Amino acid sequence: MKKDSMLYVVLFTFVVCAVFTLVLAIANEGTKDLVAANAEFATQSAVLGALGVPFDGKADAAARFAGAVSPGPDGPRRSWSARVDGADYVAVEQAGPGLWGTITVILAATPDGERVRGVRVVSQNETPGLGGRVAEPWFIGQYEGERSPGGRVGMRAGAESSGSADPDKENGRVDGVSGATRTSQSFAAIVDAALARVKEIGGER
Repeated sequence: MKKDSMLYVVLFTFVVCAVFTLVLAIANEGTKDLVAANAEFATQSAVLGALGVPFDGKADAAARFAGAVSPGPDGPRRSWSARVDGADYVAVEQAGPGLWGTITVILAATPDGERVRGVRVVSQNETPGLGGRVAEPWFIGQYEGERSPGGRVGMRAGAESSGSADPDKENGRVDGVSGATRTSQSFAAIVDAALARVKEIGGER
């Protein structure tokens, strides 16, 4: 068969594509258990982090998660309930639009939605060094223990920070990220939506 013939080109392309498809299929099959385990650990660590439960590695996270956390209703929007330090909490996964893409968080709060336990960012696509700073400890740390009257935590008017935060846990307010007003407002809306779900779930208990 001539190498410059159409039939040769078609057959060669078909064989190359088939080989690469086979390799990718084998790689996918061989790593799917590891991928699933890593995804499970990511979820467990985010839920435990939002609940303020410390852990040391995957095995410890799995043990603490199994001992303290119970799954909520099945569905695409996941939720959990937990008892930590003698108090009951509800944790939910909540997603919403940021400036450049979807921001997904896990938030834990008292069942009435009136006090945030903690927040962890699961995924975000905001600008590094600007909106992406919503995932930094100083920013999400503002929400830990924050009073959320009526199931809401607002942004302090005109208050934007590049590394410090609002220290008052009773005013129901947090500082935005300097230079990322839109992302900060989007994050606040996601938190409020999560608190509304917490109240809904907590009221059914």
